[in-house]
Parts: sequence; structure tokens; C-alpha cells
Amino acid sequence: MKIIIVGLGLIGGSIAKALKQNTPHQVLGMDTDEGSLLDACSCGAIDGKAGIEDLKNADMVYLCVYPGAALDFTREHGPDLREGCVLTDTCGIKSAVCAGMEELRNTGRYVFVAGHPMAGKERSGFAASDPSIFVGASYLLVPGDAPGWAVELVEEMALCMGFGRTVRTDPKHHDQMIAFTSQVPHALACAYVLSPRCPEHKGFSAGSYRDVSRVANINDELWSRLFLDNKDALTEELEELMGNLKAIRDAVSKGDERELRKLLKRAGDIKRRVG
Repeated sequence: MKIIIVGLGLIGGSIAKALKQNTPHQVLGMDTDEGSLLDACSCGAIDGKAGIEDLKNADMVYLCVYPGAALDFTREHGPDLREGCVLTDTCGIKSAVCAGMEELRNTGRYVFVAGHPMAGKERSGFAASDPSIFVGASYLLVPGDAPGWAVELVEEMALCMGFGRTVRTDPKHHDQMIAFTSQVPHALACAYVLSPRCPEHKGFSAGSYRDVSRVANINDELWSRLFLDNKDALTEELEELMGNLKAIRDAVSKGDERELRKLLKRAGDIKRRVG
């Protein structure tokens, strides 16, 4: 197959490297940053730079860009894609992307399958790309009304890249779960390091500080967009978190050991049960 990766950042670069390492397919790249294209070519992550003619006969196209850019690319180049070409994305939110793609579905003959690789790093850009981040991870798919063969192709490619499993879901449930499993931890880490005590942590910190603060080393442009594109689900989860924090704070401030132990025990029981 001819596979085109649009956007050679952390995820796009990692997908390109994983496909080249684990499949015989031709992998081409597109990126507004010529430096990333040159780096990807020189290290063998891609076979070359894709042009319009390549889009016209591509078998698969991965949109590894921000949600708005994914829609813009589809609006501009959807008509260039051949009938049966599988177009998929890697965006971290799905309701807005799927709704936008639905509006564009009559602009081309391609088949769209929404996807979301659950992997990443604190650093961004092609230089940070690493196919090992996919090993054992989950790959989420939002099939919508895409034909089964197209969904299965995206799943097959995910497993070839090293993902441990694929999970099918719908846009709303995807965004609710991502708000909880990904966006809230990033918001919490950022709020945590905004404390005036943070600059003085050295000598006083160990594993707990590292665990909670790790993802505060954040791509502010990307995560601001993801937060705002998923504002309803994220706001709901943040309200839940703040309510739980308030309950713990109130028990501490009142010296209510019984209530505090009750809250901590409940949390410990849940974590031990669900992992």
C-alpha cells in the first residue's frame, strides 16, 4: 500500500517509523516544516515527500495534525483522494472532528475512520518521535458508519505498529473518557506546579512529586485547543475533581479523621479494584 502521513510531529513521526519498521508498505510524508521532512527522509522514517499526485493514488492517509488542521486538509484535499482511500486521524478529541468530517463527507470519495492512538510524551516534534511509545498501548477507533473493511484496515495497521489492542467507541463516550483519563491529569499537573512552593521543591521531592508533575511539561498550544474543543466533558470532570478535593480539604481543616480515612479508604479501594 501507499500510505501518506500528514504531519510529522511526535505522533506522525512515530507512526511513520513504526510502519517502516514493521510493514512493507510505502510511507510518504507531508509537513509544512521542510526540516521535519528532511529529517524523516534522512533517517528512513519515510520513503519521500508526498505531492498531490501521491494523494490521488494513496491507499491510506493519516492526519496527524491539530483538529482544525485535519478538517482544513480534508476540505482542501478530500476531492484529490481516490475512491476507497481510507482517511484517518489521530486527534485527541472526537465529537468536533467527527461532526466536521460528516459535513465534508460529500466532498470526496474517500472513507473516513476516526482514530486516536493512546500514546505520547511530554516532548513534541519529529525529533521526539519514537515507535516504542506504541508498544502495548491502546488505539481507539470511532467507526461511525464506515464500512467494516476500512475499520479493520485501521485496526490491522495499529496492531502492526505495536499497539496492544484496539477499542471501538462513539464520539461522545470517547471525549468523556479522554477528559477523565488524559485531560484532567494534565490540568491537575499544571495546577499543582502553579503553587508558589514548586520552585523550592528540590531536596524535598521524590516519587510523588515526579508522578504528579510529569505531564505539566506541556505543549500549551496543543493542550489549550484540546481542552477547549472538549470543554463540556472536561468542565464536568473538573467539577467532579474539585468536589472531591473540597471534601478532603474540609475533612483536613476540621480535623475530622473519621471522614478523612473514609475518603482515603474509598479511593484506595477503587484504585486497587480498577487498576
